[in-house]
Amino acid sequence: MGKILVIADQKDSAIATGRGLELAARLGHSVDVYAFTYVPLGQLEMPAPERTALKRRLLQDRKAEVQARIDKLARDGQKVRLKVLWQKDVANWIADHCRKTDYEMVVKTGHRSETLARASTDWQLLRECNTPILVVAEKKWRRTQPVLAALDLSSRIASKKKLNATILAHAAALAEAMDEELHIISAVEIPTLLDDLDLIDTRSYVRKAKAEMEPHIKALARQFKLPVNAFVVKRGPVEKVIASEAAKRRAQIVVMGTVGRKGIKAKLLGNTAERVLEHLKTDVLALKP
Repeated sequence: MGKILVIADQKDSAIATGRGLELAARLGHSVDVYAFTYVPLGQLEMPAPERTALKRRLLQDRKAEVQARIDKLARDGQKVRLKVLWQKDVANWIADHCRKTDYEMVVKTGHRSETLARASTDWQLLRECNTPILVVAEKKWRRTQPVLAALDLSSRIASKKKLNATILAHAAALAEAMDEELHIISAVEIPTLLDDLDLIDTRSYVRKAKAEMEPHIKALARQFKLPVNAFVVKRGPVEKVIASEAAKRRAQIVVMGTVGRKGIKAKLLGNTAERVLEHLKTDVLALKP
């Protein structure tokens, strides 16, 4: 039995908690729910004992609120542990905790906003946390069904080929647990500059790319006992191909990899997983190499 870490939603929302408990029950995992609260009490003009009492009360209120949510959503006999922490920097705390504790995934409701000055908790976790991150969509397509695995079948890098197998393994396990179909998508992305300058025959480029993918597709099909025609390859920017296929299929979860760029490079270029998140109305499970 593995463990799932759920980051409890703020007041009046139970999106991540409900999804995390559902997946844990289906996959046979236990759940650690972490709820965070923080107020800059040092700015208040009051004696230290009163600040301590106020902090204790806020922690107790938060614990009661989240525990009530868990009691309502947990399955009979489900193993759930709740911990409430006084913590301002949630993303770094989670990333550090996951380096010390083995979790199958971290489940968090998506709040997809970011500025150059301050990255959201979602982006920080995608970049910093080595544990798979399930970013749960607040608003989903109606009647979502299959699980969609997004693979980079064009890469010749060994680590990325290994990541493809990891993505497919996670997606297959989720599809089986959710009793849903598994679909697989990959993109052939033509370099923008070459396309704009009309320096290549795009049809030939795509045909060649697909031909080069075939050995990798056949190997994965054998490894996971899947038909070769389960692997769909489409032309276009990666994030648009994935988002389009997810919308077409009404996927409930997209499983994909993220390189987790950091610093100014991530700010300027962004990660594929982050760009995909901007287009999707579904849950995204992001895995690191």
